[in-house]
Amino acid sequence: MKPGIHPSYGPVVFRDKAAGSAFLTRSTATSDRTIVWEDGTIYPVVDVEISSASHPFYTGTARVLDTAGRVERFERRYARCGTN
Repeated sequence: MKPGIHPSYGPVVFRDKAAGSAFLTRSTATSDRTIVWEDGTIYPVVDVEISSASHPFYTGTARVLDTAGRVERFERRYARCGTN
């Protein structure tokens, strides 16, 4: 890697505003706000709107669409009246 052209890569806390959970990881994202983590160290904190802790797909609250019923309804509605 060329020196001086890459952003700094360090520990950052991402905090999910919807679920109230947080996790510590490494990232190039930066923030002016800080948080004291469980180990007593101060890390920059980035607030996110949604993460795996609050996303419907990962929490199991996602709705399943009935695509078979939609296809049958479409075929009934727009079926040809006769054969050509």
